[in-house]
Amino acid sequence: MKKVLFTAMLTAATMLFAQTIKGSDTVLPLSQQEAEAFMKANKNARVTVTGGGSGVGISALIEGTTDIAQSSREIKLDEEKKVEAKGSKLAEVIVAYDALAVVVNPSNKVTNLTREQLEGIFTGKITNWKEVGGADMKIVPYSRETSSGTYEFFKEEVLKKKDYVAGILSMPATGAIVQSISQTPGAIGYIGLAYLDKKVKAVKVSYDGGKTFVEPSIANAKNNTYPIVRPLIYYYTENKANAVKPFVDYVLSKEGQDIVNKIGFITVK
Repeated sequence: MKKVLFTAMLTAATMLFAQTIKGSDTVLPLSQQEAEAFMKANKNARVTVTGGGSGVGISALIEGTTDIAQSSREIKLDEEKKVEAKGSKLAEVIVAYDALAVVVNPSNKVTNLTREQLEGIFTGKITNWKEVGGADMKIVPYSRETSSGTYEFFKEEVLKKKDYVAGILSMPATGAIVQSISQTPGAIGYIGLAYLDKKVKAVKVSYDGGKTFVEPSIANAKNNTYPIVRPLIYYYTENKANAVKPFVDYVLSKEGQDIVNKIGFITVK
């Protein structure tokens, strides 16, 4: 009996902390780096992080196949009800904020777009760059796929819940959007601020009818001048609260928020 008890205690000590995180591709690089730092500081910890989109992560949470769903959109009422139908309440923690950047090919001379122009472009009413002060060139809009929280947020916040143009080019991941836009002169798309690099050009956005145009940046998100900002969220069930607490607390700690800042997101404090 003592031998069996000792073996059980040894096994528990060996695997002190094991968690899975799944969902948003926007949050993916943050969770990966947080997990690496957490496991370095806690040698017995094992944190597995995968992407697939916010909807995929929330579905996995409902099915009980992930401990944390990382999401770049708020959970929908029907999704929350499905969690509760399984006998557990939902908990949410905002771990960072993200400024969503509208990007074009670096060769594109357009530098400013109003929200109304963006709505026109992504709903198919505006089809040529000359209609918004650019060259006589067909606009090629790119979008994330429907399971993406970024897709949902952009539709609600920028398109004011109007449908995307039929046949829009949907990409499975943010990196694919960056790559496609960098190779297509007439392309336009939207990405999380952490993915912004020299392969694409961010345009300034106006939410006041063209009076003021603001570029996406951490500073402009923090001072509330850039209009397209969203929370990045961890969802988990309350029955897993104690299990996920060490990792969530780490992400919210000074060390964890330093990683948020380093990656290019906005800290929660």
